[in-house]
Order: sequence, then structure tokens, then C-alpha cells
Amino acid sequence: MSTAELAESDWKLPSQRKVGMICLIITESALFTIFVVAYLFYMGKSLNGPYPYEVLHFPLVASIALLGSSVTIFIAEWFLARGRTLGFRIWWLITILMGAYFVYFTAEEWHHLIYSENLTISTNVFGSTFYALVGLHVSHVIVGLVLLSTVLASSFRGKLHHDHHEHVEMVSWYWHFVDAIWIVVLLVVYVLSLNY
Repeated sequence: MSTAELAESDWKLPSQRKVGMICLIITESALFTIFVVAYLFYMGKSLNGPYPYEVLHFPLVASIALLGSSVTIFIAEWFLARGRTLGFRIWWLITILMGAYFVYFTAEEWHHLIYSENLTISTNVFGSTFYALVGLHVSHVIVGLVLLSTVLASSFRGKLHHDHHEHVEMVSWYWHFVDAIWIVVLLVVYVLSLNY
């Protein structure tokens, strides 16, 4: 084996960005697991109303917007990898708008629950666990929107090029994680608990 072949076959350290994002996702998954388990443990144990089946409505449009944003961010990445900045910006902005709509929906839902249904974090066990779990998720969506907006701003300032694809990919991984967590929250909060 020649020296050049040996050098090519040497093991290389994995990307620090990817290792860091994987560690973050594992840590955040553990945190969400704790909140989901707490929600499931206390589900149906509220002694007074309102109860989930009385006040919750399946957030179909908001869920389509958030889950669909995983598709739009994938398309944006595809454009960036090919050096097509305009396509990247358009699809990245669509992703931000879809995420922003989800946050808007959550704010509207909470406003309705608090002021029309009298469900606060201190009303009952359901209120405490609902706002904790859904609030944890929406806080991650907001962090994701800040990251997405920072990338878009960098693009408009001319600081983002197709060779920055891995940087953008890590933001994308975080966004896909937030979307995947929503599927779990959606099933637990808006499907399972409606029986209680």
C-alpha cells in the first residue's frame, strides 16, 4: 500500500458541527421525554375541569404548516448546495413563515384557553402539564426561527455561500428535530388525552 493510499484510508475525525448537533438533539430528546412521560403520568388525574376533551381542538392547519416546513427547508438546502442563492432564499423564507404561523397559532390557542376556557397553568394538573409540554416545544420552535432568520440575514448580507452547506445543514437538522418532536406532542396531547 502506497503512502498516498494509506493517507486516504486513515480514519478522519467526524465533523465537530455534526457531533455537536447530535449531542444537542440527544440531550433535548431526553428533556422532551421527561415532559412527555410527566404528561402521560398525570393524564386524566385532574380533579376539576376544564378537561382536554372539553377545550382542545386538533391543530390541523398549524401541524401541516410546521411539518410541511421540513419539506421546504429540504428544498432550500438543495438550492444552496447547487449555489442557487435566490431559490435558497425563497424556500428558506417560506420555511420561516410556516414556522411563524405555527407560533402565531399557538399564541391564539393559548389566548383562547386562558381567557375563554379559564385554563391556566395553575387551574389543574392538565393545565400545568399542557402548558409545560406545549410551551417547551414552542420555545424550541422560536429558537429555530431565530436560527433560520440569522441564516437568511447572512444570505442577504452576502455572507452565505454554497460551501457553507454544512453550517446550514445543522440548522436544518435542528428544525427537523423540532418537527419530529411535534409529532409526539401532537399524538400525546391532541389525540391520546382527548379521551380524558
